[in-house]
Amino acid sequence: MLRFLVASSLMVGALASCAPSQSTDRFVTVTPVLIKVSEAATRGGSLTIQGRYLGGPSTGRVRLGADESGKGGYVIPATAVQSWTDSEIVMTIPTDAPVGGSWLFVEVAGKQSTGLPYSVRQ
Repeated sequence: MLRFLVASSLMVGALASCAPSQSTDRFVTVTPVLIKVSEAATRGGSLTIQGRYLGGPSTGRVRLGADESGKGGYVIPATAVQSWTDSEIVMTIPTDAPVGGSWLFVEVAGKQSTGLPYSVRQ
């Protein structure tokens, strides 16, 4: 009987240590991943970005014209966004967007995505 009690106590302790702990963080932040971007378009044309963990328009922004590390560039205004889901962003390229080849990134809640090369045509 004593062996059963000791074994039971050890099992309860082990299970309790596996229980999820409570945390003050309510959100898990993952790195957004870009998978595909539409073909080069002119200013005023449509741009579609496909990926994962893209968040939404209230927490994200699109940076165009950045270098390979995601620095610099032009942040596309929220007014250019036509639709934004966790896996796809559709927007209009603003008339003052930089022309030429560069990199495109999405930032969600401060996390920068992987980058994809993108070019705005004249």
